[in-house]
Amino acid sequence: MDGLDTLKAKYLTAVANAADESALEEVRVAALGKKGEISAMMATLGKMEPDARKAAGAMLNVLKDEIDAALRARKSGLADAALDERLRTEWLDVTLPGRPRPRGTIHPVSQVMEELTAIFADMGFAVAEGPQVESDWYNFDALNIPPEHPARQEHDTFFMHRAPGDDRPPHVLRTHTSPVQIRAMTEQGAPIRVIAPGRVYRMDMDQTHTPMFHQVEGLAIDRDISMANLKWVLEEFCRAYFEVPSVELRFRASHFPFTEPSAEVDIRCSWEGGQLKIGQGDKWMEILGSGMVHPKVLQAAGVDPAQWQGFAFGMGIDRIAMLKYGIPDLRAFFESDLRWLRHYGFAALDMPDLPGGLSR
Repeated sequence: MDGLDTLKAKYLTAVANAADESALEEVRVAALGKKGEISAMMATLGKMEPDARKAAGAMLNVLKDEIDAALRARKSGLADAALDERLRTEWLDVTLPGRPRPRGTIHPVSQVMEELTAIFADMGFAVAEGPQVESDWYNFDALNIPPEHPARQEHDTFFMHRAPGDDRPPHVLRTHTSPVQIRAMTEQGAPIRVIAPGRVYRMDMDQTHTPMFHQVEGLAIDRDISMANLKWVLEEFCRAYFEVPSVELRFRASHFPFTEPSAEVDIRCSWEGGQLKIGQGDKWMEILGSGMVHPKVLQAAGVDPAQWQGFAFGMGIDRIAMLKYGIPDLRAFFESDLRWLRHYGFAALDMPDLPGGLSR
């Protein structure tokens, strides 16, 4: 057959010049399709003499295979080029955040509770919980609070309503989370190390107090615990919570019915330019109350004070949240203002950890 070299050059050039897969398919149909030029030549083989048909058929098959191989190679090249272009135009920096910040935010009080838990867990404290409606015995009697104490009056505590003739023990909205410590010691015994964060209720209603607020109390009972251990725990907590290299605490003698001796704890700070700085300056600020657990409290919880001793402390979560995050008004915590929450709130997945930084 004459002209096969010319035909070959024609289609190989067309294959090489095909700009996309659509143009390449047109070349394939023109050459190898049912009505293509090479297919038409294959159809004429039946009219030839056997020897001529054999020779011509071999040459046409070689031509067909060469064009088919060129088509496949060009198609693969076009596919690779298309993928490269797609990757270039659809490039994504995977080091950037994969999702926008969720619209919902974590309340600062909830975030600070998580921070407290992380810090004290690192020091071996478990989290204990208890009911918010508490019996008079757990809330007062077991904590060595005498009947005549002002906290047991209705002007200071929310007492639950009782019908006339109801002789069941009175119940209150707990005024502190100390009852949780009694329950924990009753259930677990000693030694024990727990913190008890949660809501508490008191009849305080002014610009610096709210009838419901949040506290965290800590308890550690063992055979040889002393005030020195208490001081170390509080220093480590303040250093980690306020994220400063060092702190200085001052203990002032005080009185709480459930601890003996008792101490108010102040932290060294400064207020330069109206900004609070912890661990420096010449000012002192009260942040919590503490002391060694009173023997009568241990007895009430079923722990032998002749064998065991320990310390307890308590602080307001709302207040330390205000100090750390610069929140000026306590009432804003409870106003449900979404603008305030979006400003002071935390991302839903912003979990505090000590190595990475609590507030980062």
